Amino acid sequence: MRDILTITLNPALDLATSVDQVIAGPKLRCNSPRIDPGGGGVNVARTIGKLGGHVTALVAIGGATGAQLCNLLSAENIPFIPVPVSGETRQSFAVTDETSGAQYRFGLPGEELTSTDATHLLSMIHAAAPPDGLTVISGSVAPGLPPDFLQQVIASLTPIGSKLIIDTAGPGLAQLIAAPTQPVHLLRVDQKEANEAAGHPLITVADTISFAAGLIARGVAEIVISGRGAEGSMLVSASQRLFCKAAHVPVRSAIGAGDAFVGAMTLALARDEPLDQALQWGVAAASATVGTEGTALCDLQSVTALLPLCTVTDV
Repeated sequence: MRDILTITLNPALDLATSVDQVIAGPKLRCNSPRIDPGGGGVNVARTIGKLGGHVTALVAIGGATGAQLCNLLSAENIPFIPVPVSGETRQSFAVTDETSGAQYRFGLPGEELTSTDATHLLSMIHAAAPPDGLTVISGSVAPGLPPDFLQQVIASLTPIGSKLIIDTAGPGLAQLIAAPTQPVHLLRVDQKEANEAAGHPLITVADTISFAAGLIARGVAEIVISGRGAEGSMLVSASQRLFCKAAHVPVRSAIGAGDAFVGAMTLALARDEPLDQALQWGVAAASATVGTEGTALCDLQSVTALLPLCTVTDV
């Protein structure tokens, strides 16, 4: 199996709780919180570990919150490389209204990093990336990092042959799409991000295929995965157009579903499974995760149970 490194530039300590009803004004008495290490790459690594794979997580860490996140990673037996940065690690929290079932999610901004932080991160990423392996950047790019930071990572990793998988949003994604330098191996964008990048809603499957094919033609990525919400996910490459239907499960929490998708698909690719099977694993993991509470993620038993329901077709 190929080695896997995940990178989290803007991690978070994730807290999830519930309350009888979310009402403005009175003090709300919450239930005991669930606390997990979070952020895109962290959740990707946690998913890979839960599915029986081996992974190393490189995480930008700052302050007391960062130290707590490291302790939680250690408790889950996830090998990790902490990269100390000047900004305090952020927190995010989610509250579920038990009466309506609605979930309210709040993400606090990360503190701005410095140019010294950027240089240190780039050096550590280059040193840790597995030659001829898979390197995953998942989650937002931390404030203060230069707009072209992802392009700098691409330039650093290309000579060593580490295949780059990116799942990001905001300015980092916009810059990657607007100014491609070297195609990344795989780029995942969810439905909201794809609509924003396209400049209009991608209403049909054909719209999504056209958007993804355009990114490939412009040299942004070799493979583009685009989510279509509860429908499932599209995979587009130079030679393939695949759609995988999501399994219908009771939705308890959407937290971490996209990260679980990336984790499961990356593990399948590391095992040299074909693209259709890798896509199926990703969709099954995302489907399993939305059926868990709060910031919990999928497990191997739930994912394998849903695999037969996540059918892949050529489109």
